[in-house]
Amino acid sequence: MPSLRDVRRRIRSVENTGKVTNAMSLVAASKMRRAQNSVLEGRPYSEKIQEIISHLAAQRSDDSVDIPSLLQVREVAKVGLVVITPDRGLAGGLHSNVNRVVTPFILSQEVPVENIVVGRKGRDFLVRANQDVKAVFTDLSDRPSLIDTTPIARLIIEGYSNREVDEVYIAYTQFVSTMSQQAVIEKLLPVEPAALTGPSKAGYIYEPDANSVLDSILPQYVEMQVYHAILEAIASEQSARMVAMRSATDNANALGQDLTLVMNKIRQDSITNELLDLIGGVIALEG
Repeated sequence: MPSLRDVRRRIRSVENTGKVTNAMSLVAASKMRRAQNSVLEGRPYSEKIQEIISHLAAQRSDDSVDIPSLLQVREVAKVGLVVITPDRGLAGGLHSNVNRVVTPFILSQEVPVENIVVGRKGRDFLVRANQDVKAVFTDLSDRPSLIDTTPIARLIIEGYSNREVDEVYIAYTQFVSTMSQQAVIEKLLPVEPAALTGPSKAGYIYEPDANSVLDSILPQYVEMQVYHAILEAIASEQSARMVAMRSATDNANALGQDLTLVMNKIRQDSITNELLDLIGGVIALEG
């Protein structure tokens, strides 16, 4: 049985751990609210621009002349994958969930896969797996602006326009709710045309011309999709960290209570032994 001093030392250690995890839970909760608001505010715009671009791609599908590079579908010789993960741990199984969807995706490809990684956890995983990592972006703010994520989008656009990759996918954690985050992989480039039927087949009037409009909108589309995916990942990270740290705090409190019971039992045994020694001494003197 451990000594009373050892149990007290362990209780203090558990209490200090509980204080730290509780503070981290509160910090994550405050960041989570801001991140959730950013995601919910930006999601309609992201969905609408994706819808518009897919409709434009469908309208242009019959025109084989001067198709913008980001709409060109070609034979796939190399696939590009953008992997978005947290920089830090202590967020439960969040980054593991992303790695679980990335691994079968890479293994299922019949062509080489070139990776652009956002976050240290994804970088460490892909480097350990000996995967081709073209670029790494770390230390993004908890509240990034579009300017902060533009270099990532520019690298994607340049790689696709220069035919370094023929398809681009993006892997990130989609924010569903505070308790639920879903790792997904979505196709980013080339833009897949929408299936237009009935009134939705109405043509677009371009000014000054179709290529000028599309060449201006398509890069903005990629920038927005990358930016929104990072916002989704940040909201998921803060939610998962808050839940994980709250669970760790509850576990620390429960362990502290169990150790307190053990300490009281050891003290009771010690007091009982001392009383028995005193009673034994008194009986010996009286005898």
